[in-house]
Amino acid sequence: MDKFSVEEINLMCIFDTGNKDNLLSELRSAVSDIYDPDMREVFESTIAKLETLMDAEFADIGFYIADEYIDDEENL
Repeated sequence: MDKFSVEEINLMCIFDTGNKDNLLSELRSAVSDIYDPDMREVFESTIAKLETLMDAEFADIGFYIADEYIDDEENL
């Protein structure tokens, strides 16, 4: 799914990605502790995009941290 940036996917991977509503709740709770403007922007854009997704679309997101994916590709 191209809807999310690498930074947004990596951010989501820090939290529980098993359920969209729980993920949104965790992100909303955490954003209040973020003071870096760039990181806060990533949180806010991720939350906004997740809010527009249907559950089926959420289920299709490939949750992996970018570095792990790159390492797996090199081992093929």
